[in-house]
Amino acid sequence: MDKLSLFGILIAATGIVGGQLLEGGSVSVLLQMAAFLIVMGGTLGAVMLQNPFRIFVTGIKMGRWAFVPPHLDRQQLIYRMIAWGGIARKDGVLALEGQLKTVSDPFLQKGLHLLVDGNSAEKIRELLEIDLSSYENLRWQSARVWESAAGYSPTIGILGAVLGLVHVMQSLGEPARLGAGIAVAFIATIYGVGFANLVFLPIAGKLKILIAQQVNMREMLIDGLCMIAKAEHPNFIGNKLNGYFS
Repeated sequence: MDKLSLFGILIAATGIVGGQLLEGGSVSVLLQMAAFLIVMGGTLGAVMLQNPFRIFVTGIKMGRWAFVPPHLDRQQLIYRMIAWGGIARKDGVLALEGQLKTVSDPFLQKGLHLLVDGNSAEKIRELLEIDLSSYENLRWQSARVWESAAGYSPTIGILGAVLGLVHVMQSLGEPARLGAGIAVAFIATIYGVGFANLVFLPIAGKLKILIAQQVNMREMLIDGLCMIAKAEHPNFIGNKLNGYFS
């Protein structure tokens, strides 16, 4: 669990609600289901229209990474590469076949298969970089789902405000209701701008950081497997791979 993300959401919400209370406003004014439905429904529909199904679904699933990021035990991977390098240097790459059962990551498992099959370092790099490119492209496009939501949300909020004002104009015969009606109408704008800048954009930004970390890790794995294929010394493998995270 990423405590910083939860703490950030809490601070943002506290700042907005606290400011509303300090100015003598009521929290209940900020809770308008109609405005919420307009903003969230309109934004969701626009994002779905913009993105293909696979990218949309992947982007929504990746949203939880902002609060529960994927576990990356980089040091353990480096130790594993060093150990594999020692085994391959001493007994040959075929001796690594028994390690296939211990690998759960599909990317690393494919690389180890290529290594055990006796492929050259150049072929291993060529094939794994294709996989990495596909992985990276899908994840970057999926992260942009949240960016596009941040782009649509404020505009949908303005649309909600206009709809609210239209409703207010229909009540001109009741002056006592105009002030409260106008206030409620602009809640949609608050929702649109608030969700864009406090939720959607921050999630998109954090996803980009996490994607870059995962791509960096896979580049490290490619380098490690290629060095094992070249029978490099385990100490050299460790020193080079540690450079990825220094």
